[in-house]
Amino acid sequence: MSEQFIDLLRHGEVQGGACFRGDRDDPLTPAGWGQMRQATATDGSAWGRVISSPARRCSDFARHLADTAGLPFETRTAFRERGFGDWEGLTAAQIPAEALDAFWSDPVGYTPPGAEPFDAFRTRVLDGWRDLQQPQPSNWAPGRPYSSPPSSSPSPPHSLLVTHGGVIRMLVAEVLRMPPDAVLLLEVPHACLTRIRVPARPWRPSLVFHRTPSPAAPS
Repeated sequence: MSEQFIDLLRHGEVQGGACFRGDRDDPLTPAGWGQMRQATATDGSAWGRVISSPARRCSDFARHLADTAGLPFETRTAFRERGFGDWEGLTAAQIPAEALDAFWSDPVGYTPPGAEPFDAFRTRVLDGWRDLQQPQPSNWAPGRPYSSPPSSSPSPPHSLLVTHGGVIRMLVAEVLRMPPDAVLLLEVPHACLTRIRVPARPWRPSLVFHRTPSPAAPS
């Protein structure tokens, strides 16, 4: 496998405001679309394909970007946000303080009621990450369903993955060899763009940048 780069883009602002959103399928706000356009304005010419979480807050923009640029596009369920069970749709202020403290103090060991366990989420995301690094068919075209290619097929040099804050935290923590319980220390604001370099084996992936959006200019 030759060297490649994978960019991770968090979705922009979502309708309904800040909450434990998880599997809720809320769309982007107009401001969220603008955030993602700004985040991708200078890097789009480098990408050879676009992959997305199936959630609308990711896939609506990702599909638009791929269609506009004529790039292959697909969604992968491995990169869905962590499901938060009974907490979905709730703000931090609406969750009992004792339960919220337990979650922040021990994100690995404490599972909110009905939520996807941390270890299951981590395994799902990292399995998807390994699959994402595999070679792709050289004749894969926009709109063509993804299929596993022969091992001799070349990889695109640069991919864009549009996904969620929890997924990006998990991937950056893995690249930096952070302990799992430190993932919540990584800040991933809306439309944050992160670049990972994936070298040829046996070398390990490395973090190139973790770029937070520029503040909006005063009106």
